[in-house]
Amino acid sequence: MGNLIKVLTRDIDHNAAHFFLDFENAQPTESEKEIYNQVNVVLKDAEGILEDLQSYRGAGHEIREAIQHPNDEKLQEKAWSAVVPLVGKLKKFYEFSQRLEAGLRGLLGALTSTPYSPTQHLEREQALAKQFAEILHFTLRFDELKMTNPAIQNDFSYYRRTLSRMRINNVPAEGENEVNNELANRMSLFYAEATPMLKTLSDATTKFVSENKNLPIENTTDCLSTMASVCRVMLETPEYRSRFTNEETVSFCLRVMVGVIILYDHVHPVGAFAKTSKIDMKGCIKVLKDQPPNSVEGLLNAL
Repeated sequence: MGNLIKVLTRDIDHNAAHFFLDFENAQPTESEKEIYNQVNVVLKDAEGILEDLQSYRGAGHEIREAIQHPNDEKLQEKAWSAVVPLVGKLKKFYEFSQRLEAGLRGLLGALTSTPYSPTQHLEREQALAKQFAEILHFTLRFDELKMTNPAIQNDFSYYRRTLSRMRINNVPAEGENEVNNELANRMSLFYAEATPMLKTLSDATTKFVSENKNLPIENTTDCLSTMASVCRVMLETPEYRSRFTNEETVSFCLRVMVGVIILYDHVHPVGAFAKTSKIDMKGCIKVLKDQPPNSVEGLLNAL
């Protein structure tokens, strides 16, 4: 909150990227197709993942019963049978985060390569920019749903405790084939994060920068700040905003803007809120505050 106040009391006049990025209709050119098709395979599953997460109800009742009656074998079996398929779902979400990370790294490679500037890349390769935006949009939606569902961590903790008890007692555990100990450790770290998908993307972007030493870090951070600028300008310019044919595009733009700001903050050595930041935080926050309050509360909290 202190960062937000500092930003709001500061005048920033960065050169904004003034062009329209067609999030609704961008189609890949011949040179974009290879990366586009690879990422598309991943993004096709994104909506199904969100639907599965939204309908995730957890096994809270069965777990409580089993804990309250530790000597009742039937209740122990019932809880275990309820939790195993849920852990299968959690495994699917975790594995999707790995696929998303690979997709993001492919897009970063394409959107930060020389000889073009980040603005030229985003303007020329609109279909890839749109996919980058779709990854961020999915990420923020996934994390919003995860944060409001404590059953996820409760179920997974119960699964791990029960599995470890079965191992000690040499009881064969159906479900261990599904998630072995090593995978359970990685999943545990993933779900312990308040925003696991965003953490995955932040780590992937940081790793991308450190592995591509020949590529100046500015290529990546400027790509992120330019994307934030494009979203802000489209939202605050009536001429651009009137070109959206779908009402959902406004909330899509807002989520993407917040997502790239958070990524920039993680990857840039001094962060998004510093005076030297290339993101007009004051302008971005104003755009958020100009929306109906209940629609952007989560995004302001994320910042």
